[in-house]
Amino acid sequence: MPEIIHCLIVDDEPVAREILENLLAKIQTVRIVHSCKSALEAFNSINSEKVDLIFLDINMPEISGLSFAKSINKNIKIIFTTAYREYAVDGFDLQAVDYLLKPISYGRLLQAINKYFDENHFSKTEKVEEFIPEKDDYIFVRSDRKMVKINFTEINYIESLSDYIKIHLTDKTVITRETISNIEAKLPQNEFIRIHRSFIVSLASINSFTNEYVEIKGKEISISRSFKNEVLKRLEKN
Repeated sequence: MPEIIHCLIVDDEPVAREILENLLAKIQTVRIVHSCKSALEAFNSINSEKVDLIFLDINMPEISGLSFAKSINKNIKIIFTTAYREYAVDGFDLQAVDYLLKPISYGRLLQAINKYFDENHFSKTEKVEEFIPEKDDYIFVRSDRKMVKINFTEINYIESLSDYIKIHLTDKTVITRETISNIEAKLPQNEFIRIHRSFIVSLASINSFTNEYVEIKGKEISISRSFKNEVLKRLEKN
């Protein structure tokens, strides 16, 4: 029988905890001991439960994740979770197993879990590469200090603005700090297509197209030269 990893989730954001709980629930070798909203609550869990691994947010009120990590038994391993890249060096200085940047994808979570297995000398059969997630029809992105659910069916197109992107939905626009390449990797390839360095469009939202642009909700979005052959081939096939 595979070894069970007893995990603790520590994050002051309820939505972030829920997302991680849902992802970890898909992994058979993981048992969530408790999902905590503060470091103080996590201290109580550690004192009363067996804990092997903590998914720990860094930027929390009162006691930060970094301070909490310094104060616990070193036999308990840490995977940091945060929306801020600048904390990565501090996290690895504390010998964290891994550092996950929010919003966390299932694939990236599996990599982190497998690093834990490797560092603790688990057998190859106990690793989790073979576990396939259910197909989700949404993602969460951080916008205006909260995690916002984005249903794929509501996306018309995505526009890049350097380190930010605008996700144009049927009824609103969501702005998040993300690169267009990272968001592209999270979208179902059969439903979306990159037509420009700065634009991804929903195939279902395209009203018409020419060799030069696609039209969505009355807006003409240019097809760049570097993407043209692949885009036209795909559109004509559809």
